[in-house]
Amino acid sequence: MSEGPLISYSNVSIWQQEQEILENISFSINPGEFVYLIGKVGSGKSTFLKSIYGELDIKDGNATVLGYDMKSIKRKHIPALRRRIGIVFQDFQLLTDRTVKENLEFVLKATGWKNNNDIQTRITEVLTQVGMETKGYKMPNELSGGEQQRIVIARAILNKPELILADEPTGNLDVETGHRIVELLREICSQGSAIIMTTHNINLLSEYPGKVYKCESHKLEEQQNS
Repeated sequence: MSEGPLISYSNVSIWQQEQEILENISFSINPGEFVYLIGKVGSGKSTFLKSIYGELDIKDGNATVLGYDMKSIKRKHIPALRRRIGIVFQDFQLLTDRTVKENLEFVLKATGWKNNNDIQTRITEVLTQVGMETKGYKMPNELSGGEQQRIVIARAILNKPELILADEPTGNLDVETGHRIVELLREICSQGSAIIMTTHNINLLSEYPGKVYKCESHKLEEQQNS
């Protein structure tokens, strides 16, 4: 595990195609912390997440993620960085032509797992952790939105990441299902993974308190709890 903050940004600017999306931002997250990222659509939340896993370049300031200097990281080191980060997308991005189990097998094999017994054991562990242990044989289209999101979270935690990025994980779900997904993420957080979750749903912040940063007018600022 990393010592000190998992992410440390100081006076960072993030650009996308010649356009500055976020300027002069400072941010940090420690092991086991739960951080919300709020702000309107288009305010830069997803852009910020993309800078963390090396999808977008950082031009100014100082930025380290899991010990990597994100201004000078080499392309060949980005896969190793991403293996230590779990990503939960709003639109699931499950492989629709494979069962749940095959989706998870695909990720483990792609990240270097070789032993089939180890692979099957780990898949059973994560499916049990997200309450989906009986659904391994199902195809994604046979699952509800909430069930699919649980599988996406199972996929994100396969390699026991130090950091999980959840981009609007409740965005396409009804209120009750959304709450269950947040509870699941917080449970995972309590076991040691730090989590950054973007959300539009401000009600979640009062029900499940955490540190809050807001994206607005090209800035990212920590909000004081009222």
